[in-house]
Amino acid sequence: METYETLLNEAYKDLKPIEKSNARFEIPKIEGHLEGTKTILTNFPQVASYLRRDQEHLLKFLLRELATSGSIKNNRVILQRKINSQKINEKIQDYTKEFVLCTQCKKPDTEIIKEKGFSFLHCLACGAKHSVRSKI
Repeated sequence: METYETLLNEAYKDLKPIEKSNARFEIPKIEGHLEGTKTILTNFPQVASYLRRDQEHLLKFLLRELATSGSIKNNRVILQRKINSQKINEKIQDYTKEFVLCTQCKKPDTEIIKEKGFSFLHCLACGAKHSVRSKI
């Protein structure tokens, strides 16, 4: 009969290593294509719903940061110039850092609330509240 330590060591050998990842929240990449001089983003509603933010708020931020004009038509965003998807994804990450992730606990369980003309990011996980840029 085998000893407990021997059996335990054999069991550990059979286990697969656990990949440690702190990122339970991963921002989906934007998908789109170019049509002439315009950029069409096809999965914009899915990205906005994953971030749990209003599409108009996210679009307003992107338009300002990318210095272009655009609109939402038929669940697609149409930007009026050619823009690299990598640049758009960087801007969405910037948006996430400022308007989605809690500065205290770094969790995405937040909501934007307005009080007395100021916008605050309220964390539902830890209860922290801090101001955000309200004029987008």
